[in-house]
Amino acid sequence: MEKLTQDAVTEALTDLEGWQQDGDAIVKTYRFHDFVGSVDFVNAVAEAAEDMQHHPDIDIRYNKVTLTLSTHSAGGLTRNDFELAGEADHRAS
Repeated sequence: MEKLTQDAVTEALTDLEGWQQDGDAIVKTYRFHDFVGSVDFVNAVAEAAEDMQHHPDIDIRYNKVTLTLSTHSAGGLTRNDFELAGEADHRAS
């Protein structure tokens, strides 16, 4: 997978609500009603990540889940990161 240019990253971010670039990654924090909602979301994202063979960094803090996406093998952001971000947004709704 090829690393995206900064222009491509900036453009791809316009299609994703709430995602922000943090260096060579994109990050978003989701909020849920409670811990169980957070864990249910993480399980749904884990399923999508396994299907894609593209795994995010996940931080769970009671009712908040922060996902950090980057393609380490490419040294930055790739289309896979944005595809998984979109899938996470879909599963959060």
